[in-house]
Amino acid sequence: MKDIRELLIQQAQTLGWKVTPRQAEQFQLYMELLLEWNEKMNLTSITEPEQVVEKHFLDSMTLLAWGKLKEKARVIDVGSGAGFPGIPLKIMRPDIDLTLLDGTQKRLNFLGEVCKALHISATRVHKRAEEAGLDKTMRERFDLATARAVAGLPVLAEYCLPLVKMKGMFLAMKGPGAQEELAEAQNALEILGSGEPQVLSLTLPGGEERNLILCQKLRFTPKGYPRHGGTIAKHPL
Repeated sequence: MKDIRELLIQQAQTLGWKVTPRQAEQFQLYMELLLEWNEKMNLTSITEPEQVVEKHFLDSMTLLAWGKLKEKARVIDVGSGAGFPGIPLKIMRPDIDLTLLDGTQKRLNFLGEVCKALHISATRVHKRAEEAGLDKTMRERFDLATARAVAGLPVLAEYCLPLVKMKGMFLAMKGPGAQEELAEAQNALEILGSGEPQVLSLTLPGGEERNLILCQKLRFTPKGYPRHGGTIAKHPL
């Protein structure tokens, strides 16, 4: 298996992030597990090691550009899938209290193996996002809810904002079409309790544009949200 440690350290540095040798070792092991498990179940279509570095690891690290994640913050990765962005964030910020939320048990089994191998701790929750948002032990309990490649912003907001505590943040990770999605999501963000959103734009070393849509929770999410999953998708706010 190709050694990506030096490449990762160098490329992260171009974005202003320091990856230690120990963290690089964790990312190396993570990639090896990802590609090994990917032969048995569909975790990623990206299988070239250099592409894994850019499109998964560095892409997930763009959350660090926000720069205001407090010490020991409670973070939930909604629809975590193969662990992006949650696990790279936990490698870079071991202090956070991370929850990985996914509706597929097989993926959570994989994430359990990754956490064990990397010696990191995370709570794994087997629920759909809309179920989590109605669960009293999870609703409005997190400092940060984030998601990557899960859904369009109006739908994603309804999955994530109910989980965010007052004054906490919902960070949506998006590509080049972020402004258009934001325009479509204004109504949803208003209803669900977000303040005025901001967009933070970055460019990955390979030249791809990434956008973080930052939404601070300023009002409690009204009862009745999130709605049923099918309704959310068919009739976005």
